[in-house]
Amino acid sequence: MRDRRQNLVATNALGAAFYSPVIGAGGGTPNLARFQFLDPAARDFYPDWDLFAHMCVGIMRVEAARDPHDRALQDLVGELTTRSETFARLWSAHDVRTHGGGTKRFHHPVVGDLALVYEELAVTAEDGLRLLVYTAESGTPSAERLQLLGNWTSGSDVRAGALE
Repeated sequence: MRDRRQNLVATNALGAAFYSPVIGAGGGTPNLARFQFLDPAARDFYPDWDLFAHMCVGIMRVEAARDPHDRALQDLVGELTTRSETFARLWSAHDVRTHGGGTKRFHHPVVGDLALVYEELAVTAEDGLRLLVYTAESGTPSAERLQLLGNWTSGSDVRAGALE
């Protein structure tokens, strides 16, 4: 689950294992936008990095328009603008769009390449929260790899819950 500021705020155990490159060693709430634009590992995790970058900025633009007085979002945009030339360029393009579903490609450090169908669902009880749902088409290598990641998760200390 993510909030309007791209913070990854909660996950199940498989989600924590899947997002392990984003979550890292802990020490704060993982942020998808910071990972996208400030962490070199993002280019490995997202084979379609440019597409993800455009999507991330478009989503942030939507959220900024919904609540132009969100100081934390303004601070995040300021941070990314000063620390990432790519973010600054994309932000200045004023591309506003939402992305509710489709297919995304990932390269996970444990299980390798994944092509996952995703859907982003609004949590109506909490404005700004989105439930991210990823699935793999049955019988595909991605389904096998996702199952492998799930099996690996069940034997590790990966935990579900709030991420802080």
